[in-house]
Amino acid sequence: MSTSQRIELRGVKYLISAQQMDRAIEFYRDTIGLQIQTQSPFWSELSLGNATVALHGGGDGKFRETGLSFTVGDISAACDAVVEGGGAVRMQPEDRGDEGIYLAMLTDTENNGFMFSQEKEPGN
Repeated sequence: MSTSQRIELRGVKYLISAQQMDRAIEFYRDTIGLQIQTQSPFWSELSLGNATVALHGGGDGKFRETGLSFTVGDISAACDAVVEGGGAVRMQPEDRGDEGIYLAMLTDTENNGFMFSQEKEPGN
């Protein structure tokens, strides 16, 4: 393959583990707001637009930092919703200064670490 050829990408999937698939699906569907595309005890996919979160069964419940991040409109309300949905806030929203965002660290029902960010208003 020459360097002038490009890969024909069809999408991006972000894979995380689920110890209890039904619980994980409920969290990502009802709390986060993703749409179920496919569902089984071992492999499920949920999406928002062209972004897909794939849940792989067999997780052990141990904490895993995933790098998964969602941009939200109201970070405080989103953090509250995660707690109500069975997840946890590991770091309350903080002002990231010149990065232009507020950032919070959270954990889903399967003990996967993820982030919420909210863009700051200009001048803040």
